[in-house]
Amino acid sequence: MPVSSSLNDALDLISRGADEILKREELEARLAASMKAGGRPLRIKAGFDPTAPDLHLGHTVLLNKMRQFQDLGHQVIFLIGDFTGMIGDPTGKNVTRKPLTRDDVLANAQTYAEQVFKVLDRERTEVRFNSEWFGQMSAADMIRLAAQHTVARMLERDDFSKRYAAQQSISIHEFLYPLVQGYDSVALKADVELGGTDQKFNLLMGRGLQEHFGQPPQIVLTMPLLEGLDGVQKMSKSLGNYIGINEPAIDIVTKTMKIDDALMWRWIELLSFEISIAEAASLKRDIEAGALNPRDLKLRLARELATRFHGAVAAENAVAGWNAAVRGEGDTSSLPLTDVVVPEDGLRIAALLTAAGLTPSNSEANRKLKERAVRIDGDVIEDAQRVFMPGFEGVLAVGRRTFARVRLVIA
Repeated sequence: MPVSSSLNDALDLISRGADEILKREELEARLAASMKAGGRPLRIKAGFDPTAPDLHLGHTVLLNKMRQFQDLGHQVIFLIGDFTGMIGDPTGKNVTRKPLTRDDVLANAQTYAEQVFKVLDRERTEVRFNSEWFGQMSAADMIRLAAQHTVARMLERDDFSKRYAAQQSISIHEFLYPLVQGYDSVALKADVELGGTDQKFNLLMGRGLQEHFGQPPQIVLTMPLLEGLDGVQKMSKSLGNYIGINEPAIDIVTKTMKIDDALMWRWIELLSFEISIAEAASLKRDIEAGALNPRDLKLRLARELATRFHGAVAAENAVAGWNAAVRGEGDTSSLPLTDVVVPEDGLRIAALLTAAGLTPSNSEANRKLKERAVRIDGDVIEDAQRVFMPGFEGVLAVGRRTFARVRLVIA
Protein backbone atom coordinates (compact mmCIF):
# COMPACT_ATOMS: atom_id res chain seq x y z
CA MET A 1 0.00 0.00 0.00
CA PRO A 2 1.59 3.34 -1.00
CA VAL A 3 2.67 5.82 1.66
CA SER A 4 0.76 9.09 1.33
CA SER A 5 2.55 12.43 1.78
CA SER A 6 -0.35 14.89 1.61
CA LEU A 7 -2.50 15.77 4.58
CA ASN A 8 -5.74 15.27 2.66
CA ASP A 9 -4.62 11.87 1.40
CA ALA A 10 -3.66 10.89 4.93
CA LEU A 11 -7.02 11.97 6.30
CA ASP A 12 -8.83 10.08 3.53
CA LEU A 13 -6.90 6.91 4.29
CA ILE A 14 -7.44 7.19 8.04
CA SER A 15 -11.15 7.94 7.55
CA ARG A 16 -11.71 4.92 5.30
CA GLY A 17 -14.33 2.71 6.93
CA ALA A 18 -14.25 4.70 10.19
CA ASP A 19 -17.54 5.12 12.00
CA GLU A 20 -16.58 8.24 13.96
CA ILE A 21 -13.53 10.43 14.64
CA LEU A 22 -13.57 12.55 17.79
CA LYS A 23 -12.37 15.14 17.13
CA ARG A 24 -11.48 15.29 13.46
CA GLU A 25 -10.10 18.83 13.63
CA GLU A 26 -7.71 17.75 16.39
CA LEU A 27 -6.55 14.80 14.31
CA GLU A 28 -5.95 17.10 11.35
CA ALA A 29 -3.88 19.47 13.50
CA ARG A 30 -1.73 16.69 14.96
CA LEU A 31 -1.19 15.10 11.57
CA ALA A 32 -0.17 18.46 10.10
CA ALA A 33 2.30 19.04 12.96
CA SER A 34 3.68 15.54 12.55
CA MET A 35 4.22 15.99 8.82
CA LYS A 36 6.35 19.11 9.25
CA ALA A 37 10.13 18.77 9.23
CA GLY A 38 11.19 17.32 12.55
CA GLY A 39 7.60 16.48 13.47
CA ARG A 40 6.95 13.65 15.92
CA PRO A 41 5.16 10.52 14.68
CA LEU A 42 1.80 10.11 16.38
CA ARG A 43 1.35 7.35 18.94
CA ILE A 44 -1.59 5.15 17.90
CA LYS A 45 -2.99 2.82 20.54
CA ALA A 46 -5.36 -0.12 20.33
CA GLY A 47 -5.95 -2.53 23.17
CA PHE A 48 -6.74 -6.23 22.88
CA ASP A 49 -7.78 -8.37 25.82
CA PRO A 50 -6.36 -11.88 25.29
CA THR A 51 -9.66 -13.63 25.97
CA ALA A 52 -9.17 -16.29 23.28
CA PRO A 53 -6.05 -17.64 21.59
CA ASP A 54 -6.94 -16.93 17.97
CA LEU A 55 -7.68 -13.78 16.00
CA HIS A 56 -10.25 -13.60 13.21
CA LEU A 57 -10.99 -11.15 10.41
CA GLY A 58 -13.16 -9.08 12.74
CA HIS A 59 -10.08 -8.32 14.84
CA THR A 60 -8.13 -7.28 11.76
CA VAL A 61 -10.43 -4.30 11.13
CA LEU A 62 -8.51 -2.48 13.88
CA LEU A 63 -5.19 -4.04 12.86
CA ASN A 64 -5.69 -2.83 9.29
CA LYS A 65 -6.31 0.70 10.49
CA MET A 66 -3.19 0.48 12.64
CA ARG A 67 -1.21 -0.65 9.58
CA GLN A 68 -2.51 2.32 7.61
CA PHE A 69 -1.20 4.64 10.33
CA GLN A 70 2.14 2.82 10.14
CA ASP A 71 2.28 3.30 6.37
CA LEU A 72 1.82 7.01 7.03
CA GLY A 73 4.90 6.93 9.25
CA HIS A 74 3.34 6.70 12.72
CA GLN A 75 4.10 4.49 15.72
CA VAL A 76 1.43 2.01 16.74
CA ILE A 77 1.07 0.43 20.14
CA PHE A 78 -0.43 -3.03 20.26
CA LEU A 79 -1.54 -3.13 23.87
CA ILE A 80 -2.20 -6.55 25.32
CA GLY A 81 -4.58 -6.19 28.25
CA ASP A 82 -3.09 -8.88 30.44
CA PHE A 83 -4.26 -6.96 33.52
CA THR A 84 -7.71 -6.00 32.18
CA GLY A 85 -8.14 -9.53 30.85
CA MET A 86 -8.23 -10.72 34.42
CA ILE A 87 -11.11 -8.29 35.08
CA GLY A 88 -13.14 -9.30 32.03
CA ASP A 89 -14.48 -6.71 29.59
CA PRO A 90 -18.19 -6.12 30.38
CA THR A 91 -18.85 -4.40 27.03
CA GLY A 92 -21.96 -5.83 25.39
CA LYS A 93 -22.45 -8.43 28.11
CA ASN A 94 -25.68 -8.97 30.01
CA VAL A 95 -23.94 -11.00 32.69
CA THR A 96 -20.67 -10.66 34.55
CA ARG A 97 -17.87 -12.01 32.39
CA LYS A 98 -15.75 -14.72 33.93
CA PRO A 99 -12.23 -13.39 34.57
CA LEU A 100 -9.32 -15.30 33.04
CA THR A 101 -6.54 -16.88 35.04
CA ARG A 102 -3.05 -15.42 34.78
CA ASP A 103 -1.88 -18.52 32.91
CA ASP A 104 -4.74 -18.22 30.39
CA VAL A 105 -3.95 -14.56 29.80
CA LEU A 106 -0.24 -15.13 29.22
CA ALA A 107 -0.79 -18.10 26.88
CA ASN A 108 -3.32 -16.17 24.80
CA ALA A 109 -1.14 -13.07 24.78
CA GLN A 110 1.77 -15.02 23.32
CA THR A 111 -0.45 -16.35 20.54
CA TYR A 112 -1.74 -12.82 19.81
CA ALA A 113 1.79 -11.47 19.48
CA GLU A 114 2.64 -14.19 16.95
CA GLN A 115 -0.42 -13.42 14.79
CA VAL A 116 -0.56 -9.62 14.63
CA PHE A 117 2.58 -9.31 12.54
CA LYS A 118 0.75 -10.88 9.63
CA VAL A 119 -0.79 -7.41 9.36
CA LEU A 120 1.41 -4.99 11.31
CA ASP A 121 4.93 -3.85 10.50
CA ARG A 122 7.05 -5.34 13.28
CA GLU A 123 9.55 -2.49 13.14
CA ARG A 124 6.90 0.14 13.80
CA THR A 125 4.95 -1.77 16.42
CA GLU A 126 5.37 -1.31 20.14
CA VAL A 127 3.95 -4.34 21.99
CA ARG A 128 3.03 -3.46 25.56
CA PHE A 129 1.26 -5.15 28.46
CA ASN A 130 -0.84 -3.04 30.81
CA SER A 131 0.36 -5.05 33.79
CA GLU A 132 3.55 -2.96 33.36
CA TRP A 133 1.90 -0.05 35.17
CA PHE A 134 -1.04 -1.65 36.93
CA GLY A 135 1.23 -4.26 38.49
CA GLN A 136 3.04 -1.40 40.19
CA MET A 137 -0.11 0.47 41.25
CA SER A 138 -1.02 0.37 44.93
CA ALA A 139 -4.50 -0.04 46.37
CA ALA A 140 -4.44 3.66 47.25
CA ASP A 141 -3.56 4.52 43.62
CA MET A 142 -6.49 2.45 42.38
CA ILE A 143 -8.85 4.17 44.82
CA ARG A 144 -7.68 7.57 43.59
CA LEU A 145 -8.29 6.45 40.02
CA ALA A 146 -11.77 5.17 40.92
CA ALA A 147 -12.56 8.58 42.41
CA GLN A 148 -12.39 10.14 38.95
CA HIS A 149 -15.92 9.02 38.01
CA THR A 150 -19.26 8.44 39.64
CA VAL A 151 -21.57 5.44 39.61
CA ALA A 152 -24.15 7.60 37.82
CA ARG A 153 -21.66 8.28 35.03
CA MET A 154 -20.84 4.58 34.71
CA LEU A 155 -24.54 3.78 34.44
CA GLU A 156 -24.67 5.96 31.33
CA ARG A 157 -23.06 3.03 29.54
CA ASP A 158 -25.75 1.25 27.58
CA ASP A 159 -24.90 -2.27 28.72
CA PHE A 160 -24.63 -1.24 32.38
CA SER A 161 -27.90 0.71 32.31
CA LYS A 162 -29.77 -2.20 30.70
CA ARG A 163 -28.47 -4.66 33.26
CA TYR A 164 -29.31 -2.28 36.10
CA ALA A 165 -32.85 -1.72 34.78
CA ALA A 166 -33.33 -5.47 34.42
CA GLN A 167 -32.08 -5.99 37.99
CA GLN A 168 -29.18 -8.07 36.73
CA SER A 169 -26.05 -8.03 38.84
CA ILE A 170 -23.14 -5.72 38.08
CA SER A 171 -19.96 -6.45 39.99
CA ILE A 172 -17.91 -3.57 41.38
CA HIS A 173 -14.82 -4.69 39.46
CA GLU A 174 -16.71 -4.22 36.16
CA PHE A 175 -17.02 -0.51 36.91
CA LEU A 176 -13.25 -0.40 37.09
CA TYR A 177 -12.78 -1.69 33.55
CA PRO A 178 -13.46 1.59 31.68
CA LEU A 179 -11.23 3.47 34.12
CA VAL A 180 -8.43 0.97 33.75
CA GLN A 181 -8.67 1.04 29.95
CA GLY A 182 -8.75 4.82 30.04
CA TYR A 183 -5.66 4.99 32.23
CA ASP A 184 -3.78 2.90 29.68
CA SER A 185 -3.89 5.96 27.40
CA VAL A 186 -2.35 8.06 30.16
CA ALA A 187 0.45 5.55 30.72
CA LEU A 188 1.18 5.32 26.98
CA LYS A 189 0.67 9.02 26.16
CA ALA A 190 -1.54 8.03 23.23
CA ASP A 191 -2.38 10.56 20.52
CA VAL A 192 -5.07 8.37 18.97
CA GLU A 193 -6.95 5.37 20.33
CA LEU A 194 -8.77 2.95 18.05
CA GLY A 195 -11.67 0.74 19.04
CA GLY A 196 -14.94 -0.74 17.92
CA THR A 197 -18.13 1.28 18.06
CA ASP A 198 -19.06 -0.65 21.20
CA GLN A 199 -15.95 0.74 22.93
CA LYS A 200 -16.79 4.43 22.56
CA PHE A 201 -17.55 4.97 26.27
CA ASN A 202 -14.21 3.45 27.27
CA LEU A 203 -12.27 5.39 24.63
CA LEU A 204 -13.77 8.67 25.79
CA MET A 205 -12.84 7.70 29.34
CA GLY A 206 -9.22 7.70 28.22
CA ARG A 207 -9.64 11.13 26.70
CA GLY A 208 -11.03 12.50 29.97
CA LEU A 209 -8.35 10.92 32.14
CA GLN A 210 -5.58 12.29 29.94
CA GLU A 211 -6.97 15.80 30.46
CA HIS A 212 -7.09 15.17 34.22
CA PHE A 213 -3.43 14.13 34.22
CA GLY A 214 -2.36 17.15 32.15
CA GLN A 215 -1.95 15.44 28.80
CA PRO A 216 -3.44 16.47 25.45
CA PRO A 217 -6.61 14.37 25.09
CA GLN A 218 -6.38 11.56 22.57
CA ILE A 219 -8.38 11.49 19.36
CA VAL A 220 -10.94 8.69 19.43
CA LEU A 221 -11.45 6.71 16.23
CA THR A 222 -14.14 4.06 16.22
CA MET A 223 -14.44 1.31 13.62
CA PRO A 224 -17.57 -0.67 12.77
CA LEU A 225 -17.98 -4.22 13.99
CA LEU A 226 -17.46 -6.51 11.00
CA GLU A 227 -20.45 -8.67 10.11
CA GLY A 228 -19.61 -12.34 9.93
CA LEU A 229 -20.32 -14.90 7.22
CA ASP A 230 -24.06 -14.72 7.93
CA GLY A 231 -24.08 -11.01 7.07
CA VAL A 232 -26.12 -10.22 10.18
CA GLN A 233 -24.30 -10.83 13.46
CA LYS A 234 -20.86 -9.43 14.19
CA MET A 235 -18.07 -11.87 13.47
CA SER A 236 -17.61 -14.11 16.49
CA LYS A 237 -16.10 -17.49 17.23
CA SER A 238 -19.00 -18.28 19.54
CA LEU A 239 -21.47 -17.76 16.66
CA GLY A 240 -19.37 -19.78 14.21
CA ASN A 241 -19.59 -17.04 11.56
CA TYR A 242 -15.90 -16.19 11.50
CA ILE A 243 -12.74 -16.70 9.46
CA GLY A 244 -9.67 -17.18 11.62
CA ILE A 245 -6.49 -15.64 10.28
CA ASN A 246 -4.63 -18.87 11.06
CA GLU A 247 -7.11 -21.01 9.12
CA PRO A 248 -5.68 -22.74 6.01
CA ALA A 249 -5.63 -20.61 2.87
CA ILE A 250 -8.23 -22.82 1.19
CA ASP A 251 -10.65 -22.22 4.09
CA ILE A 252 -10.12 -18.46 3.89
CA VAL A 253 -10.88 -18.58 0.16
CA THR A 254 -13.89 -20.90 0.34
CA LYS A 255 -15.47 -19.07 3.28
CA THR A 256 -14.96 -15.66 1.68
CA MET A 257 -16.60 -16.92 -1.50
CA LYS A 258 -19.71 -17.82 0.52
CA ILE A 259 -20.48 -14.30 1.72
CA ASP A 260 -23.44 -12.46 0.25
CA ASP A 261 -22.75 -10.08 -2.64
CA ALA A 262 -24.05 -7.14 -0.60
CA LEU A 263 -21.68 -7.96 2.28
CA MET A 264 -18.74 -8.08 -0.13
CA TRP A 265 -18.64 -4.26 -0.34
CA ARG A 266 -18.49 -3.91 3.41
CA TRP A 267 -15.62 -6.42 3.57
CA ILE A 268 -13.76 -4.60 0.79
CA GLU A 269 -14.05 -1.29 2.63
CA LEU A 270 -12.85 -2.68 5.97
CA LEU A 271 -10.46 -5.46 4.95
CA SER A 272 -8.87 -4.69 1.58
CA PHE A 273 -5.59 -2.84 1.15
CA GLU A 274 -5.50 -3.35 -2.61
CA ILE A 275 -8.91 -2.04 -3.64
CA SER A 276 -9.26 1.69 -3.09
CA ILE A 277 -12.59 3.34 -2.34
CA ALA A 278 -12.53 4.96 -5.79
CA GLU A 279 -11.84 1.64 -7.50
CA ALA A 280 -14.55 -0.07 -5.43
CA ALA A 281 -17.07 2.52 -6.64
CA SER A 282 -16.01 1.88 -10.24
CA LEU A 283 -16.25 -1.89 -9.78
CA LYS A 284 -19.71 -1.52 -8.27
CA ARG A 285 -20.86 0.36 -11.37
CA ASP A 286 -19.40 -2.40 -13.56
CA ILE A 287 -21.32 -5.07 -11.62
CA GLU A 288 -24.56 -3.10 -11.78
CA ALA A 289 -24.08 -2.74 -15.55
CA GLY A 290 -23.46 -6.47 -15.92
CA ALA A 291 -19.87 -5.94 -17.10
CA LEU A 292 -18.35 -7.74 -14.10
CA ASN A 293 -19.43 -10.86 -12.25
CA PRO A 294 -19.45 -10.25 -8.48
CA ARG A 295 -17.99 -13.74 -8.07
CA ASP A 296 -14.78 -12.58 -9.78
CA LEU A 297 -14.40 -9.59 -7.48
CA LYS A 298 -15.10 -11.75 -4.45
CA LEU A 299 -12.38 -14.14 -5.61
CA ARG A 300 -9.98 -11.20 -5.87
CA LEU A 301 -10.73 -10.28 -2.27
CA ALA A 302 -10.37 -13.91 -1.16
CA ARG A 303 -6.97 -14.13 -2.89
CA GLU A 304 -5.83 -10.91 -1.17
CA LEU A 305 -6.82 -12.15 2.28
CA ALA A 306 -5.25 -15.57 1.78
CA THR A 307 -2.04 -13.92 0.53
CA ARG A 308 -1.88 -11.63 3.55
CA PHE A 309 -2.03 -14.46 6.04
CA HIS A 310 -0.31 -17.30 4.15
CA GLY A 311 1.69 -15.85 1.27
CA ALA A 312 1.19 -15.72 -2.49
CA VAL A 313 1.96 -19.38 -3.24
CA ALA A 314 -0.52 -20.76 -0.71
CA ALA A 315 -3.13 -18.25 -1.88
CA GLU A 316 -2.75 -19.21 -5.54
CA ASN A 317 -2.99 -22.91 -4.67
CA ALA A 318 -6.16 -22.20 -2.69
CA VAL A 319 -7.72 -20.23 -5.55
CA ALA A 320 -6.76 -23.02 -7.97
CA GLY A 321 -8.39 -25.57 -5.66
CA TRP A 322 -11.56 -23.49 -5.44
CA ASN A 323 -11.69 -23.11 -9.23
CA ALA A 324 -11.21 -26.86 -9.67
CA ALA A 325 -13.94 -27.79 -7.20
CA VAL A 326 -16.50 -25.13 -8.12
CA ARG A 327 -15.85 -24.34 -11.77
CA GLY A 328 -14.40 -27.68 -12.80
CA GLU A 329 -11.26 -25.88 -13.96
CA GLY A 330 -7.96 -27.52 -13.08
CA ASP A 331 -6.62 -30.10 -10.65
CA THR A 332 -8.39 -30.71 -7.34
CA SER A 333 -5.24 -32.22 -5.79
CA SER A 334 -4.38 -28.81 -4.29
CA LEU A 335 -7.42 -29.12 -2.00
CA PRO A 336 -6.70 -30.41 1.52
CA LEU A 337 -7.63 -34.07 2.03
CA THR A 338 -9.97 -34.91 4.90
CA ASP A 339 -10.38 -38.45 6.24
CA VAL A 340 -13.98 -39.49 6.87
CA VAL A 341 -14.48 -42.58 9.05
CA VAL A 342 -17.02 -45.05 7.61
CA PRO A 343 -18.14 -48.62 8.42
CA GLU A 344 -16.60 -51.56 6.56
CA ASP A 345 -19.72 -51.85 4.40
CA GLY A 346 -19.51 -48.17 3.45
CA LEU A 347 -22.04 -45.33 3.52
CA ARG A 348 -24.86 -44.23 1.28
CA ILE A 349 -24.36 -40.86 -0.35
CA ALA A 350 -26.71 -38.95 2.00
CA ALA A 351 -25.00 -40.27 5.12
CA LEU A 352 -21.61 -39.57 3.57
CA LEU A 353 -22.47 -35.93 2.85
CA THR A 354 -23.58 -35.53 6.47
CA ALA A 355 -20.50 -37.31 7.85
CA ALA A 356 -18.28 -35.03 5.75
CA GLY A 357 -20.01 -31.96 7.21
CA LEU A 358 -21.46 -30.82 3.90
CA THR A 359 -25.09 -31.16 4.97
CA PRO A 360 -26.59 -30.84 8.47
CA SER A 361 -28.68 -33.99 8.14
CA ASN A 362 -29.43 -36.97 5.89
CA SER A 363 -32.83 -35.52 5.04
CA GLU A 364 -31.21 -32.29 3.84
CA ALA A 365 -28.73 -34.36 1.83
CA ASN A 366 -31.58 -36.27 0.17
CA ARG A 367 -33.30 -32.98 -0.64
CA LYS A 368 -30.12 -31.73 -2.33
CA LEU A 369 -29.89 -34.98 -4.30
CA LYS A 370 -33.41 -34.47 -5.63
CA GLU A 371 -32.46 -30.91 -6.61
CA ARG A 372 -29.48 -32.26 -8.58
CA ALA A 373 -27.25 -30.10 -6.38
CA VAL A 374 -24.82 -32.88 -5.39
CA ARG A 375 -21.67 -33.56 -7.41
CA ILE A 376 -18.76 -35.96 -7.06
CA ASP A 377 -15.63 -35.02 -8.99
CA GLY A 378 -17.78 -32.69 -11.05
CA ASP A 379 -20.47 -35.24 -11.97
CA VAL A 380 -24.05 -34.74 -10.77
CA ILE A 381 -25.25 -37.56 -8.48
CA GLU A 382 -28.94 -38.44 -8.26
CA ASP A 383 -28.91 -42.05 -7.04
CA ALA A 384 -29.71 -41.86 -3.32
CA GLN A 385 -28.92 -45.58 -2.93
CA ARG A 386 -25.34 -45.30 -4.11
CA VAL A 387 -22.86 -46.62 -1.53
CA PHE A 388 -19.28 -45.46 -1.15
CA MET A 389 -16.75 -47.89 0.29
CA PRO A 390 -13.58 -47.39 2.37
CA GLY A 391 -10.73 -46.33 0.13
CA PHE A 392 -12.84 -43.97 -1.98
CA GLU A 393 -11.24 -40.59 -2.56
CA GLY A 394 -12.79 -37.63 -4.36
CA VAL A 395 -14.32 -34.15 -4.18
CA LEU A 396 -17.86 -33.97 -2.83
CA ALA A 397 -19.81 -30.80 -3.58
CA VAL A 398 -23.21 -29.54 -2.51
CA GLY A 399 -24.36 -26.56 -4.53
CA ARG A 400 -21.75 -24.13 -5.80
CA ARG A 401 -20.24 -23.09 -2.50
CA THR A 402 -19.83 -26.14 -0.28
CA PHE A 403 -17.30 -28.86 -1.05
CA ALA A 404 -14.60 -31.06 0.41
CA ARG A 405 -11.97 -33.45 -0.87
CA VAL A 406 -12.38 -36.60 1.22
CA ARG A 407 -10.92 -40.05 1.69
CA LEU A 408 -13.01 -42.79 3.30
CA VAL A 409 -11.25 -44.79 5.98
CA ILE A 410 -12.25 -47.47 8.49
CA ALA A 411 -12.02 -46.52 12.14
